[in-house]
Order: sequence, then structure tokens, then C-alpha cells
Amino acid sequence: MDYFFSKTLAYKNLCKHYTEIKDIPMRDMFLQDKDRFKKFSIKLGPILFDYSKNRITQKTIKLLLELADEACLKEKINGMFSGEIINTTEKRRVMHWALRSPENEQIVIDGTDWSKEIHSVLKRIERFVGDVRSGTWKGFTGKKITDVVNLGIGGSDLGPKMVVRALDFLASDDLKVHFVSNVDPAHLNKTIKHLSPETTLFIISSKSFTTQETMENAKRARTWIVEKFGDDRCVERHFVAISTNKEGVINFGIDPKNMFEFWDFVGGRYSLWSAIGTSIALSIGFDNFKELLKGAHMVDNHFKNADFKENIPVIMGLLDVWYVNFFGAKSIAILPYSQCLEEFPNHLQQLIMESNGKRITTDGREVDFHTSPVVWGRVGTDGQHSFYQLLHQGTQIIPCDFIGFVKNPYNTEDQHDIFMANFFAQTRALMQGKDEKEVLDELKKNSKDAQKINNILPHKIFPGNRPSNSILIDELNPFTLGALIALYEHRVFVQGCIWNINSFDQWGVELGKRLAKDIIDKLNKDVMCEVYDSSTNGLINYYNKTKRGER
Repeated sequence: MDYFFSKTLAYKNLCKHYTEIKDIPMRDMFLQDKDRFKKFSIKLGPILFDYSKNRITQKTIKLLLELADEACLKEKINGMFSGEIINTTEKRRVMHWALRSPENEQIVIDGTDWSKEIHSVLKRIERFVGDVRSGTWKGFTGKKITDVVNLGIGGSDLGPKMVVRALDFLASDDLKVHFVSNVDPAHLNKTIKHLSPETTLFIISSKSFTTQETMENAKRARTWIVEKFGDDRCVERHFVAISTNKEGVINFGIDPKNMFEFWDFVGGRYSLWSAIGTSIALSIGFDNFKELLKGAHMVDNHFKNADFKENIPVIMGLLDVWYVNFFGAKSIAILPYSQCLEEFPNHLQQLIMESNGKRITTDGREVDFHTSPVVWGRVGTDGQHSFYQLLHQGTQIIPCDFIGFVKNPYNTEDQHDIFMANFFAQTRALMQGKDEKEVLDELKKNSKDAQKINNILPHKIFPGNRPSNSILIDELNPFTLGALIALYEHRVFVQGCIWNINSFDQWGVELGKRLAKDIIDKLNKDVMCEVYDSSTNGLINYYNKTKRGER
């Protein structure tokens, strides 16, 4: 198939349609169609997805769906779920969806039943989690574990940390889970400062067991533990590994029976469903971890089977393409109206930008269109008092996702109503705006001074017509959180299919890491560094001289 996004018939039709629709205010669309919400919203179990506050008509959706057909989206979805090698640069299958399939659902690919493999590891994790939470697993001196520290980076940190923080209201009071990712020694030092080596368990989350940041932190954590007990045998009781490098794990001092594996068909940013999620299960319990998997599995079935017109991830991904490639949007804002989801925008930054921040198509051609938008955001209502000014009256179009819950986990109903009133008000304000006549009428009610009115008038006009999606969920629990994460994972897949880029490799991560390994050899040297550009040489030389106390 010779497919190139910007050369398709659907792309040309959408360009023409954009010129027809770009100046139509959404407020007029709502006035002209009383059923707009009904036409542009989808219900999936406990999730309501409202995309009516977008600069679209039914014709827009029709043309976007034609684009999906031209991109062979349905065939690509089927390819992922049938285990085809769709990560072409690394020659790998993409099967994070298999991690959340139920045990009775066979997944046989090339003669291997992956369901058996996956659930075998899950059962081992379940036993381990039960032992730690019950106190059967004890530290080197026989004391119960009270603190778990996950050492990882990227997908081995962001996803699990996000889920643990989101579901903290389900966490055990007797077991605290912490996360250390940064190779900056301050991160580990601050985390273990108030912990006891006797009651602390470290999880080293590294598939290769060679990830520099993670292994540097692991070495320092090992030193902290061994210095306390003066006996290397203590490592067996205070470290476990999530890895595939058995030899490296044994050399570190970890018993291989305390190593939990996952597979190369699981990318890091999609790995919280795997053994990487052990920290999640330790925090909220294994039964709740299974509910997280069930929620994601519900969305997998929806994505695989629902008609595209009623398919939430498909619509989400197509709307991204609409704004990025036709309206010129450079970023999207993720705005959870739940303090529990404070880490969700951070997780999505990696999920979306590491997946689709690419400039080469799967067949090796350079794109002549924009791909992934910049992803950013913050929980409401904090964001309202920092960057919402730009959303409402700035010069950029920034599509927004508002995520809220009907019920909150802390049973503070009245305060939650105030919170959610802001959610509903912001989506309406972005869409509706306030035109000159409305502002003028309002000012005249409060003042008779014509000069003052004229001076302030332009500053109080809101253009509106700012697009947003609303995701309203019955309540936050492991099932609905799993479903929410999976919606975004499949949204990313849709984007990648339309742009025809590989969403599952990350070569852009490699260059800086390789250069850093080379530069380490140039630090703390008495000789001047002269092998790089003048800026890099100058910075390294200043660093070395200053460390030596020279000026």
C-alpha cells in the first residue's frame, strides 16, 4: 500500500472542508442543533465521552472516518490484536493488550499460548504481593517490610507511579510505596532519608538490568542496605528484580526466584500492566490490580469491535489529526479534575510524545506534515489560576481534555460539587466565549462612564470557539482507571496509523544517552577537553575546573 497521509484523497477533502468550517463559531453550532450533545457523545460502561464541544460537524466526522479507511485503520487494529509484527524497526509484536486478557482467553501465536505465559507470571506476582503485604516476607533481621522503593525510569516509573498516586485511597496503611527515577543522587537520598534499611524493600525495574540511571540508583541502594547489616546475604531479603537479564540479577545478589519477567512485545510506556506493575499491586493489593487489568480489557474489546462512529479511541485520535494537521495546533492540554490524577499528564507526555514524536514514516519517508503535539497539563482547579488565561484569551488553539468523576473517593459531596461546577463551567466558557455585545451590556450595568467602558471593553472579550473533550466517569476506581489509560493508549495507536509512523520504537531516546556515556570519561580530568564543539568543551572545562576549586 503506497499510503502517504498528505497525499490522500481524504486529506484533500478535509483541507477543503476546513476552509468551509474554520470560521463557524461552536456557539452557533449548538444553537442550530439541539441534539448536538446526543450526536457527538459516546457511552462506554461507566465512561461518558462528550466531544460535542469541538469544531466539527457530522460532515467532519464522515471525512475523518474516510481518512481512517484510506489509512487501513481497521486492518492495522486487527494486525495488532492478532500479533503481527507491527513494530517494524525492532521486528517486534505489540501485545501490551495481551497482558490484561483474562486467563480463559487463549492467545496462541506461532504455537505459543501467551495467555499461559502471562498468567504464570501474574500468579507468581500474586504470591509475592500476598507474602509482603501479610508480613510473611521479612527483612534480613526478621522485621516486616513497611516501605517499598521502586527503582526505574521512563515507563518503569511514570505509569506505576501515576496509578499508585491515583489509587492512594486504596493503599495499605502498613505499606508505603515510593518511586525513584532520577540519577540525581538527591532523588534517592530524599526518599530513603526517613526509611529504615531493616524494613525497606527495593524493586529494581529494568528489562535489561543495564539501564544506567536505574542501576546507579540500585548500586547506591545496595550499599545503603549492606552497610547497615555488614553482610551481602541481606540483598536477597531487600531486593527483587523486574527484568529478563537473569545473569545480571544473580550477579547483583538477587535470588532468581525473586525475579519477575516480561517480554519484548511490551514497550516501556505500555508496561504498567506487566510485572512492572508489581509496585501497584503491592500498594493497592492484587485483587485491585486485577480490576485495573479488567478495565483496560473492556476498552481493548471496545477498540477492536466497536464501529468507528461509536469508537472512543478512534474518534479521539482522529480529532487530534484534525487539529494538528488542519488547524495547526501545536499542543494539547490534559486537565484532570481530580487531585488523584495529578501524575496523569506526566504519564501521557511519555505515552504520546515518545510514541509519535517521529518524522519518518514506516516505509522510511520523511513527513511533510506535523505529527505528535506537545502534551502538557495540570489538575483543576490549580490550572485555572496559572495557565487557563492562555487557553481562554491567548493566540493559540489548544485542544483540551477535561477528565472528571461523578463521585469522589473521599465522600465530600458538597465540595466535590463546587469542584465539578468549575469543570462544566470551563468547558462551556472555552466553547461559548463572551462577545463584544455581551461584555458591553455587562459593563453598562455596572458603570455609566463611557471612557472607562471603552478602555476595558477589549480586555474582557473572550473569543471562545476553543475545542475540548469531556471525559466524565462515574467514579475513580481501579477498573475505571484501567479503562481510562487504555483509551489513551489506543488513541496514540490511531494517530500513528493515520500518520503512518511507528508508535512503538523510540530511537530518539538513544543519542543523548550514548553521548553521555562518552562524556563521563571527560569529567574530572586535569586536561582540557577539546574533542567536541566549543560550547560543550567550554561547559565541561568549566565544570572540571570549578570542581577542582580553580577559577
